Amino acid sequence: MSSSYVGNELELFQHATHWKSYYARTIKPYVVGDVLEVGAGFGGTSRFLCDGRQRSWTCLEPDPTLLRQLDERLAAQPLPCPVRGVCGTVDTLAAAERFDTILYIDVLEHIEDDRAELERSASRLRPGGHIIVLSPAHQSLYSEFDKALGHFRRYSKASLLAAAPSALHPVEAFYLDAAGMTASLANRLLLRASMPTSGQIMFWDRVLVPVSRVIDPVLARSVGKSVVAIWTLAPTKTV
Repeated sequence: MSSSYVGNELELFQHATHWKSYYARTIKPYVVGDVLEVGAGFGGTSRFLCDGRQRSWTCLEPDPTLLRQLDERLAAQPLPCPVRGVCGTVDTLAAAERFDTILYIDVLEHIEDDRAELERSASRLRPGGHIIVLSPAHQSLYSEFDKALGHFRRYSKASLLAAAPSALHPVEAFYLDAAGMTASLANRLLLRASMPTSGQIMFWDRVLVPVSRVIDPVLARSVGKSVVAIWTLAPTKTV
């Protein structure tokens, strides 16, 4: 996993509370049981998804500095279920560990071999469990910002679903944040900035995201600057 996302990206987006609340609402029904959050950073996402319905929460983070920050934050403000932090990748986990939910929230685009990563995660999924990915959408919107953050790609619904191994069966795939696409398109075509300002992030979060909450359902979640895919294990074939 690229470590380029460390620092700027997490710091910039940690206060995007409208956005985090919005996407959390769309995927929370699947976030149950024993949860593995891959690339948990310093726990900014965990707080919006962990609501006490989970049995346990494992924060997997390859950067030891971020993991220390996560531990400090959890000590000050515990989550409503047992939580542990693990420094490393999916391969770091004990061979027998299995999960009901595996999360990649703005993480998979940082991993060069995304298909191999999803194969590794699929092998850690319990029957009936779910892998959930949220990533930046539309390669045509790939910008200096993406490059600066170490993104290997942006996804369409089709390309994200195609990254999954055959053992995974798609449950849902949809776009979010139609209004936010205008900001991404402006940056791609006009601003070409490698990093947005905090003011731009706040405008997007406080103005555009609430607009997206209204128009995304009207558009049947067919347009947006982020894409979500949810898979479960395909049924085991019996002879």
